[in-house]
Amino acid sequence: MIEKVDCIVIGAGVVGLAIARSLAMVGREVIILEAENTYGTHTSTRNSGCIHAGINYPQGSLKNQLAIRGKNLLYQYCPERGVSHEMTGKFIVAIEDEDIPVLHELKEKANKNGLEQIYIADAGQIKEMEPNLNCAGALYSPTSGLIEPHDLMTAYLGDAENCGAVLAVNTKVLSGEIFEKFVELVVSGNPKSKIRCGLCVNAAGHGAQKIAAAIKGISLETVPKQFLTRGSYFVMYGRKPFNRMIYPLPKDHAISVHVCPDLSGLNRFGPDVEIIDEVDYSFDAERVSFFYDAIRRVLPDLRDGELQPGYTGVRPKLSLKQATSNDFVIQGKNQHGYDSIINLYGIESPGLTSSMAIGEYVKALAGII
Repeated sequence: MIEKVDCIVIGAGVVGLAIARSLAMVGREVIILEAENTYGTHTSTRNSGCIHAGINYPQGSLKNQLAIRGKNLLYQYCPERGVSHEMTGKFIVAIEDEDIPVLHELKEKANKNGLEQIYIADAGQIKEMEPNLNCAGALYSPTSGLIEPHDLMTAYLGDAENCGAVLAVNTKVLSGEIFEKFVELVVSGNPKSKIRCGLCVNAAGHGAQKIAAAIKGISLETVPKQFLTRGSYFVMYGRKPFNRMIYPLPKDHAISVHVCPDLSGLNRFGPDVEIIDEVDYSFDAERVSFFYDAIRRVLPDLRDGELQPGYTGVRPKLSLKQATSNDFVIQGKNQHGYDSIINLYGIESPGLTSSMAIGEYVKALAGII
């Protein structure tokens, strides 16, 4: 017997859950297929937990549009649903005087992206807001913030389930085939089973390319190559030198790391970038020497022994360029020729920020009002 359902969303990360919510809330029957034993175990929770303002994405790109729209939706949604978050603000810093013009270039780019509130902070403002911050100058983004990703996913899933959606965990998509009016998937189980749907949304994160390649009818030419980068995070206990996010200039990412306090005030530092061949969350504590050098650029009094191993995350990138140079790829009929399937690739940062907007985008791409 082949089970039939209106919509299938593959992947119960923050983006998959946002898409499922969007579809379920307009009355669509939705099943969410998740290979792991619960939701949000990969990219969605192994990140900095930032709400990005949308400063440095190319004008007109999906990241530009969806980050700004998504940010605004989150700040409306989170208070309504009790999702832990805070609009903390963020400093983007120039360490040397010679880099001050780069801050002005970033401000101009942000203004063109519709972010009028961003401003160049003067020395007095910086000292008052972040007295421990060492820098020559800084751009301040007041609408950047922090969020608890698991809270957000729980809220999305709750909304979807309240509208009839079902989450099926421990369910791997093994293969599939596209027919004229539906997609048929083979999923794991004992025995394996088949399920048909009128709309299939592949939001499987790291696994999106592998799943697309296993679905008969999808041209491999439409499946972009994936590059995986692992980022490590170190944490600091015992003191709280910074109250808000501190980011380096884009050109300094190779020698700097982000400062991202969590909502409890714990200072987290990272990620760095390590190119890997497969998803692997092992932690290399020896990377700490790079972190000490990078963090002392903004916190010169960092003492030996203050950093402790935190966690790692793996980004599903479409190239090894910076995230601001990689755009999201969301493919519908115009790219692969089918109404019944939508594939999402390269949903890295700012995927968390953009999640609600991606849900809207996919719903519209499917022609669902």
